[in-house]
Amino acid sequence: MAKQWTWRKIAATASILILFVIVTHPLLWLFISNFKTESELLRFPPTLFPRDGYTFNNFQEVWARIPLWDFFKNTIFFAVGVTVLSVFFDSMAGYAFARMKFKGNKWMFTAVLITMMIPFQVVMIPLFVEVYKLGILNTYWGLILPRASSAFGIFLMRSFFVSLPKDLEESGRIDGLNEFQIYWKLMLPLCKSGMVTLGIYLIMNNWNDLLYPLMMTSSAEMRTLSAGLVMFVGQRSIEYGPTLAATTVSLLPLLIIYIVAQRYFVQGIATSGLKG
Repeated sequence: MAKQWTWRKIAATASILILFVIVTHPLLWLFISNFKTESELLRFPPTLFPRDGYTFNNFQEVWARIPLWDFFKNTIFFAVGVTVLSVFFDSMAGYAFARMKFKGNKWMFTAVLITMMIPFQVVMIPLFVEVYKLGILNTYWGLILPRASSAFGIFLMRSFFVSLPKDLEESGRIDGLNEFQIYWKLMLPLCKSGMVTLGIYLIMNNWNDLLYPLMMTSSAEMRTLSAGLVMFVGQRSIEYGPTLAATTVSLLPLLIIYIVAQRYFVQGIATSGLKG
C-alpha cells in the first residue's frame, strides 16, 4: 500500500512539473528573447538561447523611441482609478442586490447580467459619441468614468454578500446602524478576499486592454502601455525586439501585484461560491 502510494505521489509530482514547464515556457521564452538581436529572433528554426550573445539594445531602443514613462503613468492612473471606483460601486450594488428587499430587485439584477453577454464592439461607437459629447475625450476622466462599474463586479460581489449570515445585519440594526453603516462597518470587512479578487481582475483587464484606450485617446501623451506598443507595429513589419522588451517591462508590475495578493485571490475564488 505504501509502495502504491509512493508511485502515485511520484506520478502526481511529475504531472505538476510537466504542467509547470508548459505554463512557464512562454514566459521564459519572452524573457530570454528580450536579450536577442532582431536577426536572432527571426532565425528559423528558432532557438531558446541566443547563439550570437546577449544584448541590451532592445531595452535601450524602447526608452529612446517611445515615451515609456508617460505610458506607464497613464496606465497606472487608468487601471488604478478604474479599479478603486469599480470595487467601491460594485460592492455597493452587490450589497443592495444581495441584502436589500426592494421592488424589481431580481429583474434589475437579471438586466445587469444580460449586459455581460453584449460584446464591447456593439457599444463602442455609442460610448465614443457619449464621451465626445461630454467633452472628456482624450482625458483621464474619459478613460475612467465609463468603466467605473461592471456587471461582472456586481455579480461577483453579490455572491460574497449572499453567503454572509443575516444575523450580522440584524444585530447592526438593533445597535442603531443605518443601511450604509451596516454595509461599510459590518459586511464589507468580511468580503476582503472578494474585493482583492475583483481588484486583481480589474487591474489586469484594464492594464492589458488595447481597444478601449486606443479608442478613447487621440494623442500619444495619453496612450496607455498596450496602446503605445502599437507604435512598434507597422503596416508591413513588426520590430520584435523592442516590442518584446516593452512587453516585459509592462508585465512586471502585474506579476508583482499577483505575487503579493495571490493568497487573497485564491481564497476569493474558492469561497465565493458564485451563489445566485
